[in-house]
Amino acid sequence: MTELGQNPFLKAYGTPHGTVPFDQIKLSDYEPAIREGMRLEDEEIRRITDNPEPATFNNTILALEQAGDLLDRVTTVLFNLMSAETCDELDGIAERLMPELSEHSNNIGLNAQLFARVKAVYEQKDELELTAEEQELLRKTYDCFIRNGANLPEESKEQYRKLSAELSSLTLKFSQNHLKETNGFELVITDKSDLEGLPESAVEAAAHAAKEKGKENCWLVTLQAPSYVPFMKYSAKRELREKLYMAYNTQCAHDNEYNNMEVVKRIVNIRMQLAQLLGFPDFATYVLQKRMAEDSAHVYKLLDDLLEAYATTARKEVEEVEELAHKTEGREFRLMPWDFSFYSEKLKNQKYAFDEEELRPYFELEQVKKGVFGLATRLYGITFKENTEIPVYHPDVQSYEVYDRDGSYLAVLYTDFHPRAGKRSGAWMTSYKEQWIDAEGHNSRPHVSVTMNFTKPTDDRPALLTFSEVTTFLHEFGHALHGMFADTRFKNMSGTNVYWDFVELPSQIMENFATEKEFLNTFARHYKTGETIPEELIRKITDASNFNVAYACLRQVSFGLLDMAWYTRTVPFEGDVRIYEKESWTKAQVLPQLDETCMSVQFGHIMSGGYAAGYYSYKWAEVLDADAFSMFKEKGIFNREVAQAFRDCILSKGGTEHPMKLYKRFRGQEPTIDALLKRNGIKQ
Repeated sequence: MTELGQNPFLKAYGTPHGTVPFDQIKLSDYEPAIREGMRLEDEEIRRITDNPEPATFNNTILALEQAGDLLDRVTTVLFNLMSAETCDELDGIAERLMPELSEHSNNIGLNAQLFARVKAVYEQKDELELTAEEQELLRKTYDCFIRNGANLPEESKEQYRKLSAELSSLTLKFSQNHLKETNGFELVITDKSDLEGLPESAVEAAAHAAKEKGKENCWLVTLQAPSYVPFMKYSAKRELREKLYMAYNTQCAHDNEYNNMEVVKRIVNIRMQLAQLLGFPDFATYVLQKRMAEDSAHVYKLLDDLLEAYATTARKEVEEVEELAHKTEGREFRLMPWDFSFYSEKLKNQKYAFDEEELRPYFELEQVKKGVFGLATRLYGITFKENTEIPVYHPDVQSYEVYDRDGSYLAVLYTDFHPRAGKRSGAWMTSYKEQWIDAEGHNSRPHVSVTMNFTKPTDDRPALLTFSEVTTFLHEFGHALHGMFADTRFKNMSGTNVYWDFVELPSQIMENFATEKEFLNTFARHYKTGETIPEELIRKITDASNFNVAYACLRQVSFGLLDMAWYTRTVPFEGDVRIYEKESWTKAQVLPQLDETCMSVQFGHIMSGGYAAGYYSYKWAEVLDADAFSMFKEKGIFNREVAQAFRDCILSKGGTEHPMKLYKRFRGQEPTIDALLKRNGIKQ
């Protein structure tokens, strides 16, 4: 075991901006550093509880906010790398430590002496001369204790401890199983005729993937998005599309060690039990108490309103795709889920003469990066400078210093673009260090990371992105701006530490720029000729932007319905996960459902991520972002006054005030669904 004195976590980092010294950290450093972090935090908590002075904001609330720095730093690295660059050894460390970390957290949250001091300060809140931000921290701290069982009788506290410890282990197991299932599947193609329909970019990528795995004279298709999505969209081989679709949609549902059926049941039941222990009828009610939506009724109203507005159009969209399939294959042909992307793409091409592959040559990753960074420069005046002295956790990762309009240092940004075996699927933003302002007024700036799974470069060409990958980049970069512009006193309320159904506004508003001609013209150049993206292609992007938009909306609504079905339960679930899933979202389904498939067992957002009883947030925030972006459309998409107002009212404020207050300060009114319906062409 590493000596504590040599442990990089326990020394001043000595890196640019105090960034994580990834190049010095060994697997053997985590466990001792985490144990030392727990020991130090226990000491800090004891100093608070043993303080003979009456409880005050400074000696209790502020002291608690500042406790646990070492533990926070180490676990942040551990859990971020569990998503971005894991291995069996790191998984093993996390599995061993999860029960101890859960117990440690519960020891603080259920500490009666500590809570008594927090409560004493909270009960004086109206007499104390606190700033609005201090008031918010006090309320948040008190609520956190209440919501984590501090007010429970002793026997219930013990039950809470056991359940929360088990939940921590189960969510970890869920995500590990999913990653292993994703990595475990390979479709090896040895007959060139089986590549029929695939664009050159997909064929090259499949050959490159095979070569990377040491496989000769073949092509490799995986369940990672840059491989899976083009295959489902373009492959003319229906039986292979079916095989790939079924592999993707039955992950963690097979009779093997990675089956998540029982894990899902237990996660759902534990969350219900925890909520009921705390006096709530179900987990959704517990969660939504701290959301803009406030309760299940408001969530269901949003989902039902969207269903009503989009369902008719969605059915027409599917009928159009089906009609094309019938024309191509004959009237007896039954459109199945593995056919939908394929015939949708053909229909889009037919209606708009638009094939996404036409765009790839204009979306070379380095150019897209310049475009996205350049957009931030035009809107907010910030600039990006790569610094190769900042250590990274994988050679794919690049690190940038970000500077504000006045030239002052603003943040560190890491970018990590391509899939690999140790990285989970999807795209996300995270922080390695939050922002805060210390007692001396020093503004400690954040270290933010965007992690994605984009098309990789091959031996013959650079990374050429799809339009949807460009949109994803903009989305995650929006989250990054929320983190980088943070300007709050307390790190607990900094950046993306906001209500979960508000956190997607800064990300989704950025997606709007993807279809704006003025933005595309700033960076979209052909990677070989340097030619600017043709006007005709931009027109096709715009014309096709609402293609199958209602189908896509109903798909999101179906996920929201499934999420709410799991978390509005008031009795334990003992049934069949597949059957319950099908029943839960059936009213939003417009394609045939298959008995074998199961989303819940791989739905990391709501099982192991932060979206349990919160998946509706994407559609909630879409209403906000459509309404907010109409300000940019009205004043000009690069309008610095609107951008500055968005930064000042929303991006820099974190969770210091209720999000609706922040939103109304920016927009001057509450949002309505109208802007979204107009943007999607549902309403004129």
